[in-house]
Amino acid sequence: MKNFLAIFTCAENSKAHEAWKTLSPEEQADRMEKGTVAREQWAVRYKSAVVYEGGPLGNTKLVDTQGVQDIPALQGNFIVVKAESLEKAAQMFLDHPHFAIFPGDGVQVMEILDAPRG
Repeated sequence: MKNFLAIFTCAENSKAHEAWKTLSPEEQADRMEKGTVAREQWAVRYKSAVVYEGGPLGNTKLVDTQGVQDIPALQGNFIVVKAESLEKAAQMFLDHPHFAIFPGDGVQVMEILDAPRG
């Protein structure tokens, strides 16, 4: 089994987020309730695959040759899962409530590779 990092993306100016803002407060509350239940069901279904539960991500700073600067956060949460392949890890997130119910954009899934030893 290999480990995979899943990053939940959610830009505040995305189509999904803009559509969320057009919902009434009642519709948003209903989606929040349904999404919370669906997220808990996902967590139970994949409990044995979760290596690290991760969590929400805060404000973002970019550090480069120009120094340190604030930038818009495009990632909202992360989790580490184990699976036999990248394809199987990605399949875990099909129809995830992050974007199926909540206003998230998607989930980026990538293998965590061993660091080169030298």
